[in-house]
Amino acid sequence: MAWDISPWKPVRELEKMRREMDRLWDSIFEGRSGRSPEELGEWHPTLDISETKNDLVVRAELPGIDSKDIDISLTNDVLTIKGEKKQEKDQKDENYHIVERSYGSFVRSVRLPREVQSDKISASYKNGILRVTLPKSEEAKKKEIKIKVE
Repeated sequence: MAWDISPWKPVRELEKMRREMDRLWDSIFEGRSGRSPEELGEWHPTLDISETKNDLVVRAELPGIDSKDIDISLTNDVLTIKGEKKQEKDQKDENYHIVERSYGSFVRSVRLPREVQSDKISASYKNGILRVTLPKSEEAKKKEIKIKVE
């Protein structure tokens, strides 16, 4: 009997365990099942949230969505992006072999890490990327703490 021996990679195993635990905690606190949206047949945009000295910047991948089908709102420091990815009109002469693209409505909400000036929020949409710029409040800008390292 032949046994395949492969090197144990603890970092990879720990990373996999961390992802599984993150997914479990997300499902508990968001009231979802432990399965990912992809496993449930749902679609949601991926997000990047970054911070500059003056702004929070949220970028969302929304390929194939018309800008008129996107709704952005801010309530109690929670930014919500809603929209719908509509399926293209069926071609009568086409027979599909594989259908992997997802369609339908989505809602994506994130709690912002800083207070923002809600009256100065701006958004742009280009090449399937939604960019929401949220200017930080003056209080949030002042909360920077500098620590001297000896």
